[in-house]
Amino acid sequence: MLHHVSVGVRDVASAAEFYDAVLGALGYKRTAQYLPYAIAYGEGVSEFWIQLPHDRDAPSPGNGAHVGFSARSRDAVHRFHKAALAGGGTDDGAPGPRPDYGPDYYGAFVRDPFGNKVEATLHVVAKKKTAPRTKARTKPAARRSVKAKAKTKSRRPAAKSVKRKAKRR
Repeated sequence: MLHHVSVGVRDVASAAEFYDAVLGALGYKRTAQYLPYAIAYGEGVSEFWIQLPHDRDAPSPGNGAHVGFSARSRDAVHRFHKAALAGGGTDDGAPGPRPDYGPDYYGAFVRDPFGNKVEATLHVVAKKKTAPRTKARTKPAARRSVKAKAKTKSRRPAAKSVKRKAKRR
């Protein structure tokens, strides 16, 4: 649904040090850089940008806004949190289950050194079990229609089919 998300920072180079470690813990890489103005991260495409505000005014984090990054495991959520705290971020919710968000939600929240709230989340959705396909589930009507067409063609007199082919040419 989202194309990209941007957050404002006052110093892109120092923000890069923080996000290289934090997003690296989740397996994301730097995908673009336009120093000293902006850098981006993602999985092949630039999905998350840190940048100087366009109006060059002081950046400020949005009240209630945060960016959630997908984690591939609980261990990755813990590495994200640890890297954030080591890189100058502050704890805003230690790694753990979030039953208020659903029974399978696991995450950690931090504030980057500029006050932006970021999250690593693992949300495992159980796959629905499907019954294995059996011969009883095949569509016999479809097979009959093919056979019926073959019988219809074979009932035509040979002479008529030869005349029709001659007219088509």
